[in-house]
Amino acid sequence: MQGITRQLAFVAGISATTLIASLTATAATAQPSSHSSSSAISMFTSASQRSGVPAPLLEAICYLEGRLSMHAGHPSIDHGYGCMHLVANDHSHTLLQAAHDLGVSQRRLRLDMATNVLGGAMVLRDEARALSPSHSLPAHLGGWYGAVATYSDAVTRSTATLYADAVFKVLRTGFTGRTDSGQRLVLAPQQVRADKGTAASIRTQADDLPAGCQRDSKVDYSPAIDCIVNPKIFDCKKSPYQYPGCTYLGANRPSSEYINGVVIHDIEGTAQDGLNVFQDHNSGVSIHYIVDTDGTVYQCLHEADIAYQDGNFWSNSHTIGIEHAGFDATGYDWYNATEYLASAQLVAYLLTKYHLSLDRGVLVSHGTVPSPNYLSENHVDPGPYWMWDYYMGLIHNQGIPYSQPSTNPNLFAVHTDQQPQADGTETQSDFGFFYLYNGPSTDSGRIPSLSGDTDITDETDNVEAGVSYYYLDKEPDAAGTGDTMYEVWYGEHDQSSGFQDAKTAWIAVPPSADVVEGVGAPVTINSSDGNPVFVYGEPHASSSYILGGAPDGATFASMLTIGDTKHPKKLWYEIDFNHRQAYIPATEVTVG
Repeated sequence: MQGITRQLAFVAGISATTLIASLTATAATAQPSSHSSSSAISMFTSASQRSGVPAPLLEAICYLEGRLSMHAGHPSIDHGYGCMHLVANDHSHTLLQAAHDLGVSQRRLRLDMATNVLGGAMVLRDEARALSPSHSLPAHLGGWYGAVATYSDAVTRSTATLYADAVFKVLRTGFTGRTDSGQRLVLAPQQVRADKGTAASIRTQADDLPAGCQRDSKVDYSPAIDCIVNPKIFDCKKSPYQYPGCTYLGANRPSSEYINGVVIHDIEGTAQDGLNVFQDHNSGVSIHYIVDTDGTVYQCLHEADIAYQDGNFWSNSHTIGIEHAGFDATGYDWYNATEYLASAQLVAYLLTKYHLSLDRGVLVSHGTVPSPNYLSENHVDPGPYWMWDYYMGLIHNQGIPYSQPSTNPNLFAVHTDQQPQADGTETQSDFGFFYLYNGPSTDSGRIPSLSGDTDITDETDNVEAGVSYYYLDKEPDAAGTGDTMYEVWYGEHDQSSGFQDAKTAWIAVPPSADVVEGVGAPVTINSSDGNPVFVYGEPHASSSYILGGAPDGATFASMLTIGDTKHPKKLWYEIDFNHRQAYIPATEVTVG
């Protein structure tokens, strides 16, 4: 966006009647899109005719931002509404701008898809005219690149152009999706070349920075804002305060401790809420980066230092943590496109810098980090609605190759198309969680969970998208749902003791999901005495880190090896024990 000052000046100075009367009747000259629903195409065609914005561009933005859904009027954490993500926040008011342009209520823009699409088109038109020296509209689809960049609501130029690149990628590849009402929409691939010169004059936000933050060159990630806390107060090696009066451990990674992963979190609030916590030395917690909904990245610790971020000290010592504005229980309603894109760019930088692979063994959620032992549960963020497959694809688009899949046919991972349901709602299995049952039928009942079936953030009876598992058998759901049931070993929680005992259970995979070859290697428990072996929350053979046990012959997928491969007594395998990771010593398993 060009900022609240320009937008409010525009709204105050031009009437909707004058603006609409000035619209050209000429439709965009880009290739037409092909559809199978006349009612779905009509809203985009009508908006294009009224605004002069190409219909394929409107479809691409509606798909990128909202997956063609209005989300029942619920806003994103950035207070953006509808599939066009019209925002009403402290630095941008495109919802108000669209309402004024069209002479309609903001409520109608929030709830009615056709009005939302037209409102987004009018804002795009405003942006394009503001960027043009002659105040004219682009003559071809590629000329809308600059207007799309400003539409992103991004604070930095790099994120704004990243957003425009993502929209144009959707245009070039096309998509198939469904609206809230179930109408099928198909965008045919467009032969378009973005005119990136149209973004040369875009102006990004120059808002005041949060307290304790500044723009300088003292960050590790150059696009980040420097909010790095004072080591004399926050570093537990230097602080006069004892933990939790200090919040991190000064280190010299990767020389002092190697880095083997990135942990994805959500704040359960805004970026400012996160800064308020991480800039308080009495909070006892810390993080390396925060990503805001407008694409701003704040660095709170140097990557070399150990953040107290995920509740597991071994993981903290070997990972970098990234917090995101948002909430785990309301998920997709809260994570918007610009935030995903900015985070993907940051992760691509980290994976390249530390020579890490792009897979779910390296890029983990806080919810898959194990507790150190069975006595406590770890956090569950970023939750069931974080779009892992979409997110991984964005990182891949930054030039990061995916890890090669295993050659073992029984190693698999589940992926989804991440489309909303016909009524505009989202469910956990649409995005990230797949549930386990007692038998090869969904009528057999879900396995026991700690919180019961009503808590959607409970991770004790499900698995996460993209994580590798080893299946023993697969069968069609005997209940006739169309699901495919996969039998796996899973660490079920004992309600009374808290131990996680490995048992077989069945993952229900709906027809809309894709099952692909997994990453890693199968490892089978090879007990020296035939008794169950201990499974640990950290790769250390200590009673302090025991999670539970697994019987002789149980087979799991391992996506990581920890330690010295030349010395088996010092080597550990990370396993997909349940929703969370766990660790088994190499001396207790057979690989392959």
